[in-house]
Amino acid sequence: MWSSRLGLALGGCLLFGACLPLAGCGLGPGSAPSGVALTVTRDFGSRTIAEMPVGGLAGSDTVMQMLEAKARVATRYGGGFVESIDGIAGGREDGGPADWFYYVNGVEATKGAAATKLDADDHVWWDYHDWAGSSDIPAVVGAFPEPFLDGFGGQKLPVRVECVQPQSSACSTISHELTGYGIPAARGGLALAEYDDVLRVIVGTWPLLRDDPAARQLEAGPRTSGVYARINSTGSTLTLLDQTGATARTLGPGSGLVAAVRLSGDPPVWIVTGTDQAGVSAAAQAFQADDLHDDFALAVANDVGIPLPVSGQ
Repeated sequence: MWSSRLGLALGGCLLFGACLPLAGCGLGPGSAPSGVALTVTRDFGSRTIAEMPVGGLAGSDTVMQMLEAKARVATRYGGGFVESIDGIAGGREDGGPADWFYYVNGVEATKGAAATKLDADDHVWWDYHDWAGSSDIPAVVGAFPEPFLDGFGGQKLPVRVECVQPQSSACSTISHELTGYGIPAARGGLALAEYDDVLRVIVGTWPLLRDDPAARQLEAGPRTSGVYARINSTGSTLTLLDQTGATARTLGPGSGLVAAVRLSGDPPVWIVTGTDQAGVSAAAQAFQADDLHDDFALAVANDVGIPLPVSGQ
């Protein structure tokens, strides 16, 4: 968790209103990364602070250098930990622990920001949130079409769509959405095997998907899966949780879920599931950038998206 949390003790405001040149960023060898984007939000993506493309990067620039070029920042622990952005500091909020976390192409960072080098087309997302319910959220869906489009950690991986019913409309919807971004994706039945070098989207009702070790984490709740939802073993109910991990709402027939999980250091596994086939179809329809934008995970009920965790506001 330490590697993705920011700390910064300066009360000054971000300079996100102006697109500042990155003069002063470290110059070094390597090609300058192009197509980099920066997003800053709070409360699990529910409130946007800044969202912008970033140009003028040098080949050796890090996530921290990019942030410092766009914000007035102060750091601790040798410059690797940021405590506040725009006056929002890590500590306590509404009685719970809160800090800044960052993700690159929808995958939680495994190193501090000062040690994470930028690659071309990286989407860097910082979010300030309460971590009482889970201190570790390994993957999120709100950077879609990442990581399918450009990969993560400088590595672009092949994509496989695995469906309980490969000829179903839900499976076709997801394959079509990926193809629309120019993402080649193999399509077939559930492999239920480890793919160290493949990004997988698994699609179907829960009783069969739960045989996948990464997916089965959903039954244990956010402290295990990083997803603020819990599905029972039969898949008949989908329980939505608030930021503390407490039950906020329970969904029944026709409900769906789009979420990403990660088992150890393996690539993320995206899950498109539901309480029944109608729920799976509803979740598949939400598998698009407009619906998933800045969401950590998304439930669907009565064709309405519910960002997770459920907000108490």
